[in-house]
Amino acid sequence: MPIYVAPGGVEERFYPELFDKSGAVAGCPPDAFTDEGQLWGNPLYDWEAMKQDGYGWWIRRFAFEFTRFDLVRVDHFRGFEAYWAVPGDAVSAKNGKWTDGPGVEFFNTLKSWFGSLPVIAEDLGDLTPSFFEFMDACGFPGMKVLQFAFTPKANSAYLPHNVIENSVIYTGTHDNDTTRGWWKSLNEETKEFVKAYLGGEISEDNAAERLIRAAMSSVSKLCVIPMQDILNLDEKARMNIPGTPEGNWRWRMSAGAFSTEICEKMKKMSEMYAR
Repeated sequence: MPIYVAPGGVEERFYPELFDKSGAVAGCPPDAFTDEGQLWGNPLYDWEAMKQDGYGWWIRRFAFEFTRFDLVRVDHFRGFEAYWAVPGDAVSAKNGKWTDGPGVEFFNTLKSWFGSLPVIAEDLGDLTPSFFEFMDACGFPGMKVLQFAFTPKANSAYLPHNVIENSVIYTGTHDNDTTRGWWKSLNEETKEFVKAYLGGEISEDNAAERLIRAAMSSVSKLCVIPMQDILNLDEKARMNIPGTPEGNWRWRMSAGAFSTEICEKMKKMSEMYAR
């Protein structure tokens, strides 16, 4: 579930009192994906107005999603603790500023309405100590992405030996390259660290399988593997390149690609690691 809604969409038109009146729009600051940050352009919420309404709009939104899905991944969870507000006339997200979000109170209100919340927190991005306190207070499982794990200092929270049980582990997400494409793009120092950490020889042909096994054998309560990695596809099958408005979300799996052989292989792996 995306945190924001489309500019000029039905939500903003039907409930204008619940949206920011300053003209600022949503985005994120410069990060590993782009030096300019990401200027999304979505309308921001007036969180004080939403609080006065008892967060009714959000209660209805979550209620609808829970009728559709068993588990909802809330996108850009960072934005509920603090969000990046960019002036509406800005040409770059670099010109934004951090603004306080609704915080733990918001999710406590939702929990009082729904009881437990079957939610995964997409907790990637520019994270701060206050955000980790917010995550702990909320109690939702966060995301651990193996493609972000392999820095030569070996101190990443995403390395399998550092992940916690209350988490969801991925080889990569829709914003990452496929694992085969990721491996091809690594410098030699990082490749050597991956080999040293996982043990044995790793190549373009088996990098995806090795990361899948590392993810499945971790203690994370849930493991999510993109189909492109299961099929061992290269960068041509990448789903999305953040910060680029065109050419994304076009990959489709070919008929018959998920063969019986691959199904059996994934079945055995899932049984071995009790997934």
